[in-house]
Parts: sequence; structure tokens; C-alpha cells
Amino acid sequence: MSGAPAAGGAPREGQTFAGDHGFARWASFVKLPHTVFALPFALVGVTFATRVAPITAAIVGWVVLAFTCARWVAMAVNRIVDREYDARNPRTSAREIPRGVIGVGEAWATVAAAAGLFVFAAWQLNPICLALSPVALGWVCFYSFTKRFTRYAHLVLGLGLAIAPVGGYLAVTGAWSDPWWLLAALTAAVMTWSAGFDILYALPDIAFDRSQGLHSIPAALGVPHALGVARVLHLLTVAALAFAVRTAGAGSLAWVGVLLVAAILAYEHSLVSSDDLSRLDAAFFTVNGIISVTFFALILADRVFG
Repeated sequence: MSGAPAAGGAPREGQTFAGDHGFARWASFVKLPHTVFALPFALVGVTFATRVAPITAAIVGWVVLAFTCARWVAMAVNRIVDREYDARNPRTSAREIPRGVIGVGEAWATVAAAAGLFVFAAWQLNPICLALSPVALGWVCFYSFTKRFTRYAHLVLGLGLAIAPVGGYLAVTGAWSDPWWLLAALTAAVMTWSAGFDILYALPDIAFDRSQGLHSIPAALGVPHALGVARVLHLLTVAALAFAVRTAGAGSLAWVGVLLVAAILAYEHSLVSSDDLSRLDAAFFTVNGIISVTFFALILADRVFG
């Protein structure tokens, strides 16, 4: 991965791959490294579900495929519909469509293929996953349009990512959790966590968003208040994770996971202030990737060894 200038001199975004051919081009197009954010939470849903239903390697495989395809659809649609804004924004002008290394038609073709694979994977899991697959695809695509009319686009994104643990649980059980608030708590945790870090990600674009009539919490409230909103959301994340762990009857390792998430989120917010956004890339990618992987690892360890 590289942060070096791309062809034409525009700076390359973080978590992208050098080169404009083959794997590197398409992996950068959908920010493939960002898969680490929500995929572990899909597997958290799977792990909680094993308390009430058996699991197979095939189920896990179909969950991973379904999640990867849904995320591809979401990211590709976002890049397509935002291509004109991306071209005007210095931070995003080096993305693949504005630079002309990926065509709009090519991008739409991958959306169609990924959507088809997603529905196929859902069909392989169970009837409820298949029935809900169009709803999931519709929601993750809807997010791409929300910055045009609401500052709460971050919450729409968060709910889109929160589909992951719900989908993982439904893939194993074929039914909503009992008690119902277990999945509600997991949904709330992922939604508030994702919305909080998306607010941080939007901080450098305040001036651009305002100039283009785009909406976000940072553009509406300014940096200090947006940081405050992100902190409140992440406090809710920790509370929701704790509630989910308690409801699931998980053991001590799962509680260690909650405490580590709280500590890592506190560290994340220590990296960013209204006067210094220079470490935002670390706060956005590295720290949030650690959160999801760490929490899943401890939930799994608790299930296996607890």
C-alpha cells in the first residue's frame, strides 16, 4: 500500500495500493483493506449464533463471500455516484474513476457481478437470508446518496455496516435472536462505532463539503462539536457491546474484549483534536481495524475456551 503521489501528481489516499493494473487497481477502487472493519463483526454474529445452532465451514465461507460482495457493491456504487465530487476534491481526485483507470461501465459491471454473487451466497445459506438480500443491497447503495440531503449520512453508513453481525447470526440460525435485544444491541454497537469513525473521516472535507452543498455532521457543526458527537457515539458503542455480551451470557474473555474496545477507542480519540488532524489516518484505519479484529478474536476465544 502507498500514500505516494499517483499518476498526474495527485496524492494517493491511504490504504490504497501502488499501481494502476490488475489487483492493485481494483483493490484500491473498493478500499479492500477496509474490509477488516466490519467483517470481524459479521463473524461475531456467527460466533454468538453458535450458542443456539450448529455451524459448518460452508456457512462461514458463504458468510465471508456474502459480506465481501455486499461491501464491494456498496463501495463501487459510492465511487460511481460520487465520481464528479471526487474529481473536484483534492483529497479524492486520485481515485480510479476520476483518473480514468477504471471506466464507469466497468465499475457497474462489477456491481452487477458482486450483487449476483451476494444473492447466490444468501440463497446458499437459508430462506430468510435470501429474502432479506435485496433489502441489504438496497440499504448499502442508498447510503451513497445521503450526503446530498442529510447530515446524518454517517448513521446511514453505520446501519449499513451493522447489517454484518445481523447477517452472520441469521446465516447460522435462520431466525432473529431470542431475546430479540441481543441482535439489537450488536446492531447499535456497530452502527454507533461506524458512524463515529465516519465522522472522524469526514473532518478534512469540511470546507469542500460546504462549498459543494454536501451534508455531514462536521460540515454542519464544525470540528470541535463533531468530535464531541463522535465521542458520544463511541461511548454508546461500548455500552451496547457490554449489553450484548451480558445478554449472550458470554464469559470473561468477552468482557476483556469490551474493555479493550473501550481503551482503544479512548486512544483513537487521543490522536485527534480540533487543533491537530495530522494523525487522522492512523485513527481512522489502524485503530479501527484493531478494534474489530481484537473484539472478534476475544469473542471467539471465549466461545472456544470459555
